[in-house]
Amino acid sequence: AMSGTVISGTPIAVDFWSVRRAAGARLFFLCARPPPRPVLAARSSPPRPVLTARLSPQVPTCWIRPLEVGQSHVLGREVTVTLLDSNHCPGSVMFLFEGAFGTILYTGDFRYTSTMQGEPALRGRHIDRLYLDNTYCHPHRPLPSRQHATRQAAHVIRMHPRHQVVIGVYSLGKEALLVDLAMEFSTWVVVSPWRLEQMRLLELPDVFTTEEGAGWIRAVDITEIRWDTLVSWNTLHPTIAILPTGRPVKVTHPNIYPILYSDHSSFSELCEFVKWLKPCSVIPIVRGSICQAYFQEYLSSAPQALPDLKIPKPVQESAQQRSKRKAQEPRRLLKRAARHSVPRGVVYESPEKHTEKSEESMGVKVLQQNCCESAFCSEEGCTCCHTGKEEGKEELSGEQPGAASAVSQAPVSDEHFPTGFAGQYLLTPLNVLKQNSSQKFDKLVEDFFRRGEAS
Repeated sequence: AMSGTVISGTPIAVDFWSVRRAAGARLFFLCARPPPRPVLAARSSPPRPVLTARLSPQVPTCWIRPLEVGQSHVLGREVTVTLLDSNHCPGSVMFLFEGAFGTILYTGDFRYTSTMQGEPALRGRHIDRLYLDNTYCHPHRPLPSRQHATRQAAHVIRMHPRHQVVIGVYSLGKEALLVDLAMEFSTWVVVSPWRLEQMRLLELPDVFTTEEGAGWIRAVDITEIRWDTLVSWNTLHPTIAILPTGRPVKVTHPNIYPILYSDHSSFSELCEFVKWLKPCSVIPIVRGSICQAYFQEYLSSAPQALPDLKIPKPVQESAQQRSKRKAQEPRRLLKRAARHSVPRGVVYESPEKHTEKSEESMGVKVLQQNCCESAFCSEEGCTCCHTGKEEGKEELSGEQPGAASAVSQAPVSDEHFPTGFAGQYLLTPLNVLKQNSSQKFDKLVEDFFRRGEAS
């Protein structure tokens, strides 16, 4: 299964349902779903947080738009999409997107066959970007064709004529293998009730049943193929298990037979596909796997269309706000660094600058915080009022990035002690208080209260 992709320079996301990480995407496409009809989910603005990793009843039906395979669909004035059979599981498709961003083919999960070269939508088409299913894109991981793998499975079954056969499959996929084996051995394939309903929705041949004992081939979930279940089944009747998968598996029981049957393209098939299509660039869908080097010689030398899609206004405004916040971040970091050695929430100038001054000229230095009241400070030359106001404006406007709030370096006059002197004393750093003798501080406090009584 693909992990999903947000296609850069477009409003498109494919098999990708994390709205928070799909910035700018407004059209969400799903490559496959049962029953076999691909869908398009269009996100409204503002986005609603109901899109899930897989299509489920949580997605309102009003957001779902089924798209027919083999037809082109115009979405707004930005995107034209054509759906092509991907030869993967029933209902899976490839998407051919066209717009101002160029021409993009998104394969999703697919198994290449030479018949795809006869697809009218792809013949002679210039492809700017090919998003490629690179699940098995490695020269040392060969895969046989599905027809050859089916013959291998049939051979294993013939080698055990008295055994019942259990085939491990996923919730979707390998249906063609089950049908072929049922036809080959003229037997029913026993499945669970929900899987039988799915087979009917997929309009597959009538070879499936839920009746136990009606057939000697059973399809179960792949997780049931393990040592303990094989032991249990063999106590009732001789049983073998077949694991049709392209992945390497650990065999835990001698009656388990892995078969290299895959719905993904082999390495040789991928090379043949890219060589025929000749895209300008190849982008792997499965993350963590680099495969572009294998196709470099097959790429087209024609100029590649650059994305030129207009960004919707709400998305553009959101991006501008994020850019503005990022631009302010260095300024915030500088301010934080300037305040690093002082108590949080109160900014002081370092007292080390004035250690050479005498104790008499070192009045108690406190932060001027626009705390002067008109009844106590009405003079035009009051430094504590006007300096605080000016600094407040500078702080709000942000015109001095990284600068800590300035403080008055002149000794604080007795005439300008505000009514909140005691509170400001409590906020004064200890290293500043130590520079003032206890006698001088006591005198300042007495003078402060004496002025209060006289008023």
